[in-house]
Amino acid sequence: MHISEGVLTPEILAAGAVLAVAGAAIGLKKTRSRDIPAMGILSAAFFVASLIHIPVGPVSAHLVLNGLLGLVLGWRAFPAILTGVMLQALLFQFGGITAIGVNAVNMALPAIVCFLVFKKGARPESSPRLFMATAFACGFFSVLLSAALIALSLSLAGDAFVPAAKVAAVAHFPLMVIEGVITSACAMFLRKTKPELLGGGA
Repeated sequence: MHISEGVLTPEILAAGAVLAVAGAAIGLKKTRSRDIPAMGILSAAFFVASLIHIPVGPVSAHLVLNGLLGLVLGWRAFPAILTGVMLQALLFQFGGITAIGVNAVNMALPAIVCFLVFKKGARPESSPRLFMATAFACGFFSVLLSAALIALSLSLAGDAFVPAAKVAAVAHFPLMVIEGVITSACAMFLRKTKPELLGGGA
């Protein structure tokens, strides 16, 4: 999910940085002091999930958990993911320093989109079957959208990266299913133990 240094054009890097700052600003504006512990824990989970990664050309494939962050944090997932991406790049050189903005957008924007689309079905009062299916869809499609954004970013960087974009998109299909299962399992656990955490802080 991380694009390496020196791959993207300055225009794409600048656009990613602007979008990342804007998304983080919206998320921070919606953050209350009582939200910070959950944001910290989920940002840490997002950070740790990337420690086992498989290089796929100019990108890497690994667990993302952005669907879970979207369900729990809503818009606040943006600054949480941006923090995780920054630490990954600075501490472990996952992705490039200049690509932090693009990498953050590629993972945080799908989390927000899936939160907005699936938040009604993922409410604690929903039926167990609907809740589980919705949580699975949130995990699955968040990775699908992230893979699509990565492929788009690489394609815009030049024709030479189009084959790599296709490989990166295909390589993430097994991960989509795994993320769906993990997201639904975590969401079901929260539904039983801390239902107030679900719904993006609504």
